Amino acid sequence: MIAGFVTLGSWFIRQLSKLGHCTLFLLEAVACCFTPPLKGSRVIKQIWFIGWKSMPVICLTGAFTGMVLALQGHPTLRRVGSEAFLGPLVALSLLRELGPVLTALMVTGRAGSSITAQIGIMRINDQIDALELMGLNPMRYLVVPNLIALVVAMPLLSAIFDVIAIFGGYLLGVRVLGLNAGVYFGEMNNYVVFHDIVGGIYKSMSFGLLIAWVCCYKGFRSRFGAEGVSTATTQAVVDASVLILVWDYLLTSLVT
Repeated sequence: MIAGFVTLGSWFIRQLSKLGHCTLFLLEAVACCFTPPLKGSRVIKQIWFIGWKSMPVICLTGAFTGMVLALQGHPTLRRVGSEAFLGPLVALSLLRELGPVLTALMVTGRAGSSITAQIGIMRINDQIDALELMGLNPMRYLVVPNLIALVVAMPLLSAIFDVIAIFGGYLLGVRVLGLNAGVYFGEMNNYVVFHDIVGGIYKSMSFGLLIAWVCCYKGFRSRFGAEGVSTATTQAVVDASVLILVWDYLLTSLVT
């Protein structure tokens, strides 16, 4: 009995220690963002890598998400004689929840895993130690550009996702299911307010910060060897994806 409590207490202390290390890592990264000089060229390079190179998967995912929403929502609305509200259904679902969340999950899988693997390889090859010997701050050189790039790119990618998805819902609802185009966009204009758009932007920015935090931290803490890097990359994708869903629930419950 006592041994069980000792084991449980030891595990709990280890988890608190990990949480403390993660929090200090985030605070140091945020502080470095406001400490000059800023590596502007690396920030632009990461925005291009995270934002532009994620466009194909974002556009493809957005188009089919919008079509699925229209395909699933139209029969339900038709049962109650409310087909005209298909536009608001698609738009509000995307702007409030699906757009920021699915964009964050796609970026985590495509760019977040790459960031973790890149930093992890630098760790096992002693390149991070070499940066410190050269007088460079690895946090400012590696983490800050990714953090700023993700915070900047995520709202833009989420907005593109929403536009493509709404157009995908339009194609299916109007061109396939026969809904009037004016009704689709007219009712959307009546029910979508500025607060819905701003809420999605804030969520996307917080998701970008979360992805950068988890992925960079896992890369810095990766063990030596190929197995250590692969384990860190897997943990980064899984942990970031779960935290995105949990944080989305907390934000929704607080804002709504």
